[in-house]
Amino acid sequence: MSEEKKFNRWLVVVGALLIQISLGAIYIYSVFKPALKDKFPSWSATDLALPSQLVLAFFALSMIVFGRIQDKLGPRKIATLGGILLGIGLIIASFANNLFLFVLGFSIIGGIGIGAAYVCPIATCVKWFPDMRGLITGLAVAGFGAGALVFTPVAKSLIASQGIMTTFLYLGIIFLIAVVIGAQFMINPPAGYKPEGWNPPAMAASASGAVQKVDFTWQEMLKTAQFWLLWLTYFAGCTAGLMIIMNATNVWQSFSLLQLFSGSPVPKDSYADIISKGASAVMIVAILNALGRIVWGKVSDSIGRKPTLMIMFIYAGVIMLLLKFFTSYGLYLFGVASIGFCFGGFLALYPAVTADFFGTKNVGANYGWMFSAYGAGGLFGPWLAPKLMSVVQKVPYESLEKSGEIVQKTYDAGNYTTAFVISGILCIISAVLILILKAPKVEEKKE
Repeated sequence: MSEEKKFNRWLVVVGALLIQISLGAIYIYSVFKPALKDKFPSWSATDLALPSQLVLAFFALSMIVFGRIQDKLGPRKIATLGGILLGIGLIIASFANNLFLFVLGFSIIGGIGIGAAYVCPIATCVKWFPDMRGLITGLAVAGFGAGALVFTPVAKSLIASQGIMTTFLYLGIIFLIAVVIGAQFMINPPAGYKPEGWNPPAMAASASGAVQKVDFTWQEMLKTAQFWLLWLTYFAGCTAGLMIIMNATNVWQSFSLLQLFSGSPVPKDSYADIISKGASAVMIVAILNALGRIVWGKVSDSIGRKPTLMIMFIYAGVIMLLLKFFTSYGLYLFGVASIGFCFGGFLALYPAVTADFFGTKNVGANYGWMFSAYGAGGLFGPWLAPKLMSVVQKVPYESLEKSGEIVQKTYDAGNYTTAFVISGILCIISAVLILILKAPKVEEKKE
């Protein structure tokens, strides 16, 4: 009996979801920040932001390295290594008594572990499911978006009962076990595998005799204009998505406080309601982020990757350009949820597009390079919003302290229009680039 008959390819999806839900906890760093500030009161706002910035950077960079390695050694070994590194990184972070040791564990070792494990399910799934590549890559990365939903209540409960550092210890152990178990399902299909009843589309030759090249090495891919155009569009999508994900609460606070401020301090109950609505917005964005990965992936299998990406970029671009007007809570939720929905789709489609354009043989290495756009967007988007934000009003508000005392504080409510417009324009430009983009072709050699 052939290997593909013995192994149920849907087990790869099960393993992928188990891995990605654990890795997706990267998105709940904001849950840790208040407790970290209490634990390390000397850490500045920049210090508190640094671990989340660096973990994204090491996540993206390590994918380039481990994508190549998993193509050679197989996804099971590398995903297992990634789970071990992530677990060890969080365990080290749990013993940190300074910023350097915390960053070393959480951001560097943990980020490298995330990158190593993340690339394996994607590379494996696109090989087992060439017949539904968009949907399956969407499912494979949906867990990453859903990780925040699963582990936010877990982390909050652990922080309340065990303290912040013990929480990192427990989460490290949980992630290590879960990712290592999921990694055991990461098995490549045999050479020449294709699903029963499915045949790959024929490669059409152009008038010049050029045909689409089936499998590119990462070196060959980097020499194509198509890679760099795709990279730029992916960067634009990630910039918009991560700008909103990392700043959703702050933007809502500015919108709402500027509307409520009438000269006197905003009452504590009103401010608490603003905070609560901001937290709800983050959760809703996470839900739409995960849902978008499945929905847009399925849509792309039906109407094609290019039309789907064009629709997503135009929609995201228009929303970003209009977001400054979405100051009521209902409109704000619609706006940020729309961006989260499209962002999830970008993460689902670009692995599939990479495989469509450059083949599946080296997809681990190739998508590792493509995913560097996520790392760049992760640094640029979250930075752009606060950097270009202009303070409109220093709004005083009442805050209820743990001691029961009501104290007056001030919030710098700002205008984020410039950052929104830049991101919106980048998305619209990306839609145009996708329109003119064609798969790379090579001249067919004649004997």
